[in-house]
Amino acid sequence: MDRAFSSLPLSPAMLANLAQLGYAEMTDIQAKSLPEVLAGRDLIAQASTGSGKTAAFAIGALHALNTTFFAPQTLVLCPTRELADQVAHEFRRLAKFAGNIKVVVLCGGGVSVRRQADTLEHGSHVIVGTPGRIADHLERGTLSLSRIRTLVLDEADRMLDMGFKDIINAIARECPERRQTLLFSATYEDNIRQVSARLLRDPVEVRVAALHDASTIEQHVFEVAPDARTRTVDTLLRHFRPESTLAFCNTKAACDVLAQALQDQGHDALALHGDMEQRDRDVVLTEFANGSCTVLVATDVAARGLDIKQLGAVINVEVSRDPEVHIHRIGRTGRNGEQGLALTLCTPREMHYIERIETYQGQRAQWADASRLSPKGGALRARYVTVAIQGGRKDKLRPGDVLGALTGPGGLTGEHVGRIHVFEHVSYAAVERGQAAAAVARMEGGSIKGRSLRARVVG
Repeated sequence: MDRAFSSLPLSPAMLANLAQLGYAEMTDIQAKSLPEVLAGRDLIAQASTGSGKTAAFAIGALHALNTTFFAPQTLVLCPTRELADQVAHEFRRLAKFAGNIKVVVLCGGGVSVRRQADTLEHGSHVIVGTPGRIADHLERGTLSLSRIRTLVLDEADRMLDMGFKDIINAIARECPERRQTLLFSATYEDNIRQVSARLLRDPVEVRVAALHDASTIEQHVFEVAPDARTRTVDTLLRHFRPESTLAFCNTKAACDVLAQALQDQGHDALALHGDMEQRDRDVVLTEFANGSCTVLVATDVAARGLDIKQLGAVINVEVSRDPEVHIHRIGRTGRNGEQGLALTLCTPREMHYIERIETYQGQRAQWADASRLSPKGGALRARYVTVAIQGGRKDKLRPGDVLGALTGPGGLTGEHVGRIHVFEHVSYAAVERGQAAAAVARMEGGSIKGRSLRARVVG
C-alpha cells in the first residue's frame, strides 16, 4: 500500500501544504479511505479518535470544493461543540493551500443563532456543526444545504447514542440526493447499519483495527471487590502518579460519586458527563486541558472527541461491556511516541468482560495485585489553577491580550502562565497555583484594550 500523499490525485498546492504541515505519509485510515473518497464513492469507515480520520474526510472534501462559489458545499455533523471546533480547526489548517476557503462552525453553547446567521450571510464553503443547531438554522431559513456536495457524519455512533437519528435524517433530506456521504464511526453496530442503509449509496466499507502495540501502552488488570473501587483508584493514583488521568465509569452517577470521593481524598478531580450544561462542560474540559485538573472522571460518550495531546494514564474504573470501547479507551494514552499506562479494575462479576477483551486483543490480560502497591507521595495536585476573565471573542480578546495583561510590567512572568483559552464571552488562563491571587489582582486592577474586566479563580 502506497502511503505517500503524492500518490493521490491532489493539487500541487495541497500537497505542498500537507508537506509543510508535517504530513509525511498517510495513516491506515487515510490510506484505505482517501482513494475511495477522491473517487467520489460513499464511505463507511470504522476508526477511532487519533487515527487521522478528520484529515481523511477533510482532504477529500476540500479537493471537491469550488472555491469561487460561496455557498455551503461540505457539511460535517459532529456530536459535540468540542469535536466540531477540533474538526473546523483541522479544516482551516488543511485549507491554507487556498486562501479563500471559509469554514463556519454552527453549534450551541452560548453562541447566538442571530450572530451565526449574520456570519452565514457573508458566504461559506464548509459548515461544521452539531445536529441540533444545524436543524435550528434550517428551520429559521438562515441556512441552505441545496448545494452540498459532501455530507460527513463524524462519530456517527455517538450522535445516535445521543438521540440525533431523526434530526440527522431530516438534515440529510435537505441535501441534494446526488451527493457524497461519508460516515465515520468508532463502532459498527445495528443502528449504524440502519442509518447507512438510508443515507448512503453503495458505500465502500473501511475498517482500521484499533489494537495497540503492547510496547507503547503498559496494561494492568486488578481484581477488586465492588466496594473497593474508589479506594483502589486512590491507591493507583498515589503509586503511579500520572500527571493527567482519564478515569472511565459506565454511568453518570458513578462519575459524580467517584469525582467527589477523589476530591475528598485531596486529588484535583472533576466529573464530565452528558447531564452537564454546555458551559460547565467547557470549564471542566478547559481545566483538564490546561493542567488545572489531574483526574477527569468521565463516561465514554462524554469523553469522545477530547483533544488531549498527552495523557499520562487511563483507568477503567468499571470494565466496558464492549471490547472495542475498551480499546478506544486505552488508546487515549501512549500517543505521539509517549509511553502510556492503562489500568483496569475488575470485580468477580466482570471477569467475562475481561475474557472478551482478551479474545478481541488476541493476548492475555496482565493481572496485578493492588495490595502490593505503595503510595509514592500524597494526593495528586495540579500545578495550575484556572483564572476566569469576564471577556472573550465578542470583546475581540485574543490569548496574546490576556497573556500581556498578566505579564506586563510588574506582573507575572511567562513561566507562571500556562494555556489560555478564549471563548465567546469568557477567557480562561492557567496560572501556577501560588500565583493565582496575584493574577486575579492583576486583572482586577488593570485593563485589556481599555476595558476593565473582572476575574476570579475557578472553583
